[in-house]
Amino acid sequence: MVKIEDPEVVKTSGKTHHPIVRQTGVAEEMVAGTVFEVTDEELANADKYEVSDYKRISAPLASGRAAWVYVDARA
Repeated sequence: MVKIEDPEVVKTSGKTHHPIVRQTGVAEEMVAGTVFEVTDEELANADKYEVSDYKRISAPLASGRAAWVYVDARA
């Protein structure tokens, strides 16, 4: 979890702490989740929403495909 300092994000989400993915370099460590198909505009809006603790990367999925994932920018 990461503490969110941005008052607008806290107001929007209703939470002061959000989950965050950290890269470990260990291929066997995975994060369960759901892949959503989004438009370029929706992705741009998500980028505007995320605070500086997050960065967006392309990550490999168990299926062999890749998806955008917001991970810990501090790592």
